[in-house]
Amino acid sequence: MEKVKGLLKPRPTPQQQLREWQRRLRNECRVLDRQIRDVQREEKNVEKAIREAAKRNDMGSAKALAKELVRSRRAVNRLYENKAQLNSVSMHLGEIVATARTVGHLSKSTEVMKIVNNLMKAPELATTMQEFSKEMTKAGVMEEMINDAVDSALDSEDMEEEIEEEVDKVLASVAGETASQLPDAVRKQRINQASTSRVQEEQQAVAEGADDEEDLEEIRARLAKVRS
Repeated sequence: MEKVKGLLKPRPTPQQQLREWQRRLRNECRVLDRQIRDVQREEKNVEKAIREAAKRNDMGSAKALAKELVRSRRAVNRLYENKAQLNSVSMHLGEIVATARTVGHLSKSTEVMKIVNNLMKAPELATTMQEFSKEMTKAGVMEEMINDAVDSALDSEDMEEEIEEEVDKVLASVAGETASQLPDAVRKQRINQASTSRVQEEQQAVAEGADDEEDLEEIRARLAKVRS
């Protein structure tokens, strides 16, 4: 019976279909806004932890935290880019429907297809964009396409190098005077020593009554949660 009702249900007009797509796109934008706020809220805790580590001259922990902060800021930038692309899809759909009023049917858009295909590579939007792709293909807005998720794996090594380059900048800006007071050679030496003698650092932290490693892992876990 439900199948019969589905068959008898009138097909939505282009304007109705557009309003439904745009409503869902706005919902996705609101979800991205919440994710951005969550990540930025957690970043403030990381910045505080970096300052505290710098005051202790624990540059190993400060660098590890700075790396997490760089990753989070990149994640926020990516979320902003995704939001801009969602808005771009909505705008292009409006243009397509405006054209449909003249020609009587929805026209294909290579621009929409390109943006949707790109958004399908974003983990937080992959499922939604796959649904959009199927619906828009059925409506004649897009051609059926094959999603080739290749970029992230190929670019990961270059991204790691860029992150390393940004870490010192983050340390200087977040830790402020505490980090900048250290001579560059001394600071780099401490960072290298910290990375090669983590066990000694942990023993010293315990002796001072601090649980730095546990705090660092907790911060990493929280950041990973809000970035997912």
